[in-house]
Amino acid sequence: MLFYASFSAGIMALFVGFIAVLALVGLYVIIVWPLTFWDLANLHLERYSSWTGTIVASVFAGGCLAGFSYFSGATLQFKHKANASTTPTRSNR
Repeated sequence: MLFYASFSAGIMALFVGFIAVLALVGLYVIIVWPLTFWDLANLHLERYSSWTGTIVASVFAGGCLAGFSYFSGATLQFKHKANASTTPTRSNR
């Protein structure tokens, strides 16, 4: 169960990244392109195409690790203990 929950967190991380990319492209298409007709040709983004697989795998692995630490309870183990030396206060009646 923990395995599938961790993988679903990794898939959700990919989904959130995909939505973020779609939002950026949407803003570009709605705002930048009609005003400037700048087509991003001079950025030479094709030189980064070999990194796309590494980036996708890293986002998935990071999401899996975050999901594993959350669903396994590892993030909840560091609760602070209540101080025993404090005295309870009376409420005014």
